[in-house]
Parts: sequence; structure tokens; C-alpha cells
Amino acid sequence: MAKVKKAPRPKAQTPKGFRDYFGHEVRERTEMLSKIAGVYHRYGFEALESSAVETVEALGKFLPDVDRPNEGVFAWQDEDDNWMALRYDLTAPLARVYAEHRNDLPLPYRRFAMGPVWRNEKPGPGRYRQFYQCDADTVGAASVAADAEICAMLADCLEELGIPRGDYLIRVNNRKVLNGVLQAMGVTEEEQAAAVLRTIDKFDKVGESGVRELLGKGRLDASGAYIDGVGLAPEQAEPVLAFLTSKGATNGETLANLRNAVGDAPIGAEGVDELAEIADLLAAQGYGPDRIVIDPSVVRGLGYYTGPVFEAELTFEILDEKGRKRQFGSVAGGGRYDDLVKRFTGQVVPATGVSIGVDRLLAALREKGRVGGSETGPVVVTVMDRDRMADYQAMVAELRQAGIRAEVYLGNPKNFGNQLKYADKRHSPVAVIEGGDEKARGVVQIKDLILGAKIAENASLEEWKERPSQYEVARGDLVAKVREILEGQA
Repeated sequence: MAKVKKAPRPKAQTPKGFRDYFGHEVRERTEMLSKIAGVYHRYGFEALESSAVETVEALGKFLPDVDRPNEGVFAWQDEDDNWMALRYDLTAPLARVYAEHRNDLPLPYRRFAMGPVWRNEKPGPGRYRQFYQCDADTVGAASVAADAEICAMLADCLEELGIPRGDYLIRVNNRKVLNGVLQAMGVTEEEQAAAVLRTIDKFDKVGESGVRELLGKGRLDASGAYIDGVGLAPEQAEPVLAFLTSKGATNGETLANLRNAVGDAPIGAEGVDELAEIADLLAAQGYGPDRIVIDPSVVRGLGYYTGPVFEAELTFEILDEKGRKRQFGSVAGGGRYDDLVKRFTGQVVPATGVSIGVDRLLAALREKGRVGGSETGPVVVTVMDRDRMADYQAMVAELRQAGIRAEVYLGNPKNFGNQLKYADKRHSPVAVIEGGDEKARGVVQIKDLILGAKIAENASLEEWKERPSQYEVARGDLVAKVREILEGQA
């Protein structure tokens, strides 16, 4: 009889492009999202939790820069042969939710949403296929007062999270100004306009001269490869260059330069007027250009947006992996997208919103020392006699009822040293010990694990005597003594 071949064991590894998040990471993210939600709620936004799965039809074009069907998303066919997909952002589901429930929702509809999204893209360092987004959007408000409010709210979020003024800047631009520049250039073909926008997006990397070359015949890149240009005449490129270099010392100077860049193009003048109104509205609320500034260099996938766009950038310096100083960069962005709901309703519904990059913002807060550091675990009640588990459970219940995080050791209690090793691995601040002798005398031993570790590492024998790290107290004083030790550690 042939021997049955055993099925190979599955590999215990996360799928490519995904990762696991452990206790302190989840806690830090939860606390951060709670603070952001508090700001959103203060501004009058209501929470929305939509499905993680949408129909492919509802999602529509996947991602602002991807045109191929099913590219960029995790999609499958259900039992009815309908194509379903995991959401790739929180904005496309909002459009579907509003279109489906618009008769029951207030207008404007102000909502915030937080949760994971999935993108079927090539992963890289710090780039995962599942990540968190934290959005706030206003649907049904055509006034740029809604855009100004989003910018003010974003500034408040950053400061609530511990990013002080001077360490961030929210930069604002307008897609309509770009459309005016294209009109002033005489660019009317959609393909050529897209090529110009792609070139504008490279301004930060190649500078004014590089953009000039790419708008013309082309240029050699750093590797020596020749990149074909858009093929515009030099005079056609001038409005773009005037636009890209229009940032002035003040918002007023920038706006004046932008008016020159768009020339007589009506859509461009409308865009500049909107930027001027946003600046005035923010100034009236006390948000000056030291916090929120008009900046033509903000592009943000302009094919997706229809009006104002904004981006929050952290300006403090960090060291990269090679020890070089660099600025942290963008942690949030958004803008006005008036055409998204139209896919469902056939009618233009104005909308504007912002998305905060949760993982990047958490990394920034760690850089500033606002989160992270040592993680404190629960108080551990050790088990000296497994037949007295009820006594130990009674102790831990008293600690929990007093608001103290605590647990009973549930492993094999035979080796007491292993219990203390467990407490050390859990970063426990205190261990509670009650053997048969302590039980008979009505006392417990309470061990300050933090102080004990410090003394064992740095102190002499005399200092051990002067600063005891273990106390014997009456059983009835358990909670009070544990609280005293925890407060001393804090």
C-alpha cells in the first residue's frame, strides 16, 4: 500500500506587502485617531463606517493615476459573477454612500472616516498594501469656505497631536489656476495637457531649468538617459514657468504673480480669486501664512481634483538612514473633487476633503518623542500555589476594579523564576507575591520591578538596603501600595 504523502506545513509568514501590528503600535494608533476624531467632531463632522468591500462598478477608475481595469485593487468575482474589490481609499465609498442615502442625509453632509484601505501595488520600503487612512469630507458645499475650514481643521489636528507651530506648514493651490495656465499656453489636447501636468509634478526634482527642457525637446537625466520632452515652443512654456516660480514673500505677492501667469484665461482668474478668498477666510480665523500658505508648487495628482488642493508638510529635520539631514515631508493632503458623486447621480455635487496619512504621522510623532518610548505592561500577580487560584483572581479583580491594569500569571507556575521572566517580557511595573507563609500571616509581597531592574544594573549593595524594591504589606493594603509604587514610577 502506497504511503500517504503528508501535506506540507504552511509557512508562518505575512503576505508580501503586509505586516503585523503589535500592542504598543495599535495603542499609539488608537490614541492618535481618537485625538483626530475629537477635532473632527468639534468641527461638526459625523462619523461614518462604510463597508470595506465595494463593487468594482462603484469604485470606478482605480486610483487617480491608474487607468487599467482591476489594476491597483484586490478584486474577485462573487457567486453571482459580480466583481467586488477591497476599497482602495475612503473617498470612493463616500461618493457611493452619499448617492445611495442622499435623500436621508443633511446637505451639506459632513463626515469623517477612519480605517484600513488596500492597494494592489508593488510594495517597497515603508510602503504596504494595507494601510490606514483618516479622512474628513464635506459633500454638497460649493463655497470655498468649506475648503478653508478643512485647512484650519487640519492645522488644529496637527497641533492637537503635538506638532507645534513652526514644525508644520499647510500649502494651498488650485487646479483651476493650472487650467488657466494651460489655456494661456494654448494647450487644448488632453494628452498634451496630461504631459504638461506630469512635467509640472517634477519641478521639485529637476527645478526650473529641468522643467523648461522637459516642456521643450527633452533632457538628459542623472543616469545619462535622454527623456523626450512635451515639444512646446519656448514661448508656450513661459506661463508654466511663471506659474511655478510665482511663490512670493507674502500671500498677496503670490496671488499677484499668479494673476500674471494665467493672463486672460477666465478659469485661471477664477482659481486665483478662490485662493484669495481662502486666504482671507483663514486670516479672519487667525490662521496666518506661518501655518497655512498659498503655494503654487502643490500638485497632488491634479487630474483627480477640480479646485483647491492642499498638503500638510512637516518642516522639522530628521536624519535619514545615511545620517543626512532632511525634512520629514508630507503627512496629509486633499482638495476639492466636484465630479465624483456625479458618476452615480448624473448631477454635479460639490465635495472637498482631506486624508491624513496615519502611519507617516505616527512616524513623525515618534521622531518628535510624542509617542513611543518605554511601554508599561500590566501588574502581574504571581501564582505560588495553583490550588489557590481563586485567591489570586480575587487580588487581580481588586486591582482592576481600582482602575489598575493587572493579570494573573496563567502559565506553568512550577518555576517561579519563569514567572518573573514573563513579567519582564511584558514590561510589568509590579509583581505581587503571596505564598503559603504570606497567606497565613495575612500579608503580600509587592515587588517594584522597575526600581529593582535599575538597582540591579547600577547600584551597590548599600544602595539596595537604602532603596528597597520589595515591600511586605497587609493584604488589605494591596491596592493602595501598588498604586503608590505606580505613581512613584510615573
